[in-house]
Amino acid sequence: MNYKLYVYVICILLSIFALTGVNFEKITRKNKTTEIRILILLLGFIIGYLISNFIFDFIECTKII
Repeated sequence: MNYKLYVYVICILLSIFALTGVNFEKITRKNKTTEIRILILLLGFIIGYLISNFIFDFIECTKII
């Protein structure tokens, strides 16, 4: 059960790292760096959670087969 926490943290960190490569300044107002950082964190948590749940579901489905 402890491995799930590691997978969640790794997926969240990877998604935040990937989102830092996106230029959000083009779609937001100028001088809103705090809001952009919060947006990156929230999107990172959401995407990381979805990816880790996909991994867990995929593992469960392969155990059935």
